[in-house]
Amino acid sequence: MGMKKNRLGQSELFVSEIGLGCMSLGTEEARAVRIIHEALDAGVNFLDTADLYDAGRNEELVGLAIRGRRSEVIVATKVGNRRIPGREGWVWDPSKAYIKQAVRDSLRRLGTDYIDLYQLHGGTIDDPIDESIEAFEELKREGLIRHYGISSIRPNVIREYARRSNIVSLMSQYSMLDRRPEEETLRLIEGRGISLIARGPLAGGILTEGGAAKAERDYLDYSREELPEVRRRLLELCGNGRTLVQTAIRYALADPAVATVIPGASSLEQLRLNLSAASAPPLAEEELAAIRAVTRANRYEQHR
Repeated sequence: MGMKKNRLGQSELFVSEIGLGCMSLGTEEARAVRIIHEALDAGVNFLDTADLYDAGRNEELVGLAIRGRRSEVIVATKVGNRRIPGREGWVWDPSKAYIKQAVRDSLRRLGTDYIDLYQLHGGTIDDPIDESIEAFEELKREGLIRHYGISSIRPNVIREYARRSNIVSLMSQYSMLDRRPEEETLRLIEGRGISLIARGPLAGGILTEGGAAKAERDYLDYSREELPEVRRRLLELCGNGRTLVQTAIRYALADPAVATVIPGASSLEQLRLNLSAASAPPLAEEELAAIRAVTRANRYEQHR
């Protein structure tokens, strides 16, 4: 039946409800390309990368994998973290000059002449927001990008971009264990016709069948004492023959503001487990309510 596609914001882009977060592909060329090809063959059309991942190597691997298949793929990448030659790490730079320079490097690494979705990779309320928006609007007019979005978990930054720009998407971490977007973000963006791209739907592997060991730590406002118990109760709630992975991915997709989830995969086995959620039945209202009863609505306090 093929993968369901959802419209990304008010754009003409229709993205597979399960995309591929490319950050965890690693740097081994043959393996990374094989994972991307299997994803595309299974109906995934949305690939998310960033100039930051593996110092640009991740974009290069995505570029290699989509060679000859560019028209099948909606490519998303990110900008704003600038490397200074000869120095460790990077600095935050949302300036117009930097965005317009960085896009050329991303295009070169991706081996393409346009980016479908160019995302600001973070941001603070102190940024020159109008200048950043101007850069993205100019890149659209120049045909180098089709649409733009932001990646953020800061409600005040999200509100400004939702109000002042033409973003079609917001990327935020969202899962059964990280319900922060439910506090206000999902309704805010839905009201403005902006889609959520949900990253981290498996909560760093905690919400996978083999994730018991990963639950033995603090996670957001869950303590290492309570997290294994919450995970155990979520496992018990997996109904309709769904695995924990399928339940977690269907949970993130249940909100109408979410266009796509982008779990990562570092192996074909992980990819197949993630993609199996495409054919799992959606969660019913009572199932969603039961999940919300054993988890908690996380707060954004630290990021106001």
